[in-house]
Amino acid sequence: MPSYILEMRDITKTFPGVKALSNVNLKVEEGEIHAICGENGAGKSTLMKVLSGVYPAGDYEGQIVYRGKECRFEGIHDSEKIGIVIIHQELALVPMLSITENIFLGNEQAKWGVIDWNANERRTRELLGKVGLVEDPNTLITDIGTGKQQLVEIAKALSKNVELLILDEPTASLSEKDSQALLDLLLEFKKQGITSILISHKLNEINRVAAHVTVIRDGRTIETLDRSEISEDRIVTSMVGRSLEDRYPPRDPKIGETIFEVENWSCYHPLHADRQVIKNIDIKVHRGEVVGIAGLMGAGRTEFAMSLFGRSYGRKITGEVRLKGKPIDVSTVGRAVDQGIAYVTEDRKVFGLNLIDDIKNNITLANLKGVARSGVIDELRELDVANDYRKKTNIRSSSVFQKTGNLSGGNQQKVVLSKWLFASPEVLILDEPTRGIDVGAKYEIYTIIARLAAEGRAVIVISSEMPELLGITDRIYVMNEGRIVGEMAASEASQEKIMRAIVRGEGKAAS
Repeated sequence: MPSYILEMRDITKTFPGVKALSNVNLKVEEGEIHAICGENGAGKSTLMKVLSGVYPAGDYEGQIVYRGKECRFEGIHDSEKIGIVIIHQELALVPMLSITENIFLGNEQAKWGVIDWNANERRTRELLGKVGLVEDPNTLITDIGTGKQQLVEIAKALSKNVELLILDEPTASLSEKDSQALLDLLLEFKKQGITSILISHKLNEINRVAAHVTVIRDGRTIETLDRSEISEDRIVTSMVGRSLEDRYPPRDPKIGETIFEVENWSCYHPLHADRQVIKNIDIKVHRGEVVGIAGLMGAGRTEFAMSLFGRSYGRKITGEVRLKGKPIDVSTVGRAVDQGIAYVTEDRKVFGLNLIDDIKNNITLANLKGVARSGVIDELRELDVANDYRKKTNIRSSSVFQKTGNLSGGNQQKVVLSKWLFASPEVLILDEPTRGIDVGAKYEIYTIIARLAAEGRAVIVISSEMPELLGITDRIYVMNEGRIVGEMAASEASQEKIMRAIVRGEGKAAS
């Protein structure tokens, strides 16, 4: 008979106008890694917020039983006191404070009401050792990478004597190497008797570490699978309610003439003026073609795209951009948009959306002229446009008046796409368009990309997921250290070929 550290029974949570959770049940065994899967908006994060006390007792219906006792948490401090600690998808660290200050923020070690910094620092070194970090405790958070920040969050959790660790999409913004290191750490914690709940979309990660997987769909528990039953196909079918025979929609590419050219493009770091980030890049994109840009994190792909889009990144930018054979001016964002260039940022929350505004206003933001008469916005026209794109891109919301900040990640991404589609670009640059998005929403975004190409637009996709690039593109450029080091047709490409081009820097001979 298994020993359960946690049971959640018939949890129901309602927000105005929507039932986020409906009689959800979850059982977690002591000392296991238990994965929770589901589409964006399925209710995974809501369930964990109920568990950790972010949504206090009385805000939901149902029971939380921890170590055999029913718990009614009034806030996050109540759950932390008994060893339940949650690490949210959006890291809760203060950039301009040190690692020590962040770890003990609100939990400082003090004597007679005075913070004992020496004790805090000693304890920080111990905790960093446990998570495999060798950083100086006085290092500012802003000076370390996202992977290390994630480890600092875990060290912070360990400072609170954690017994049940909840990780919400911990590897969404991490490189492959950092993700593996984090999973190894979870397995190490398991040996030490710490129980973990892992929310993840990455099915390969779940396969690697999870003893059980609970699948949630539309706010309901679908099933809990034992390790022996875990397979990608089974999980995907449970998540989306249908089998995804093919992860990528079928395409019949009709590639025309060269429509977009970048020649000898270079740019330097915005702060370190002597450091060249982008080094003499040449690319071409044809009408109706989807071109991928592959590369490891730090290869310069985002920097290249942003410097191209209205010089949003870098200084001393040189090179020529041609559209339909004619040189065009992309020196500001406004000019780039007017010329028919659109860039969908990888950081949709910070740069892609106004989160406190509704869907309607976000969709029309990049093309206000399209909903204006004599310089005045026609609100009825704006409403029609927003509803049209909501249908086209299948944005799941109560209406177009819903705040974008309250949407799931996949639906936020569709709003960003809708915004740029309404601007009617000739060239659409998509930077990590499916980051942190579940397989069902990914398929929908791939369908939108295929439709754009079929309409004769040129699409550039930057992605760290190599299977994605191989599945949706026609041709792939490989970048490394600010240079193009390979070019190949997607039909002839493989993950090995791409990695070989990166490692060897073989230039176009890599194809």
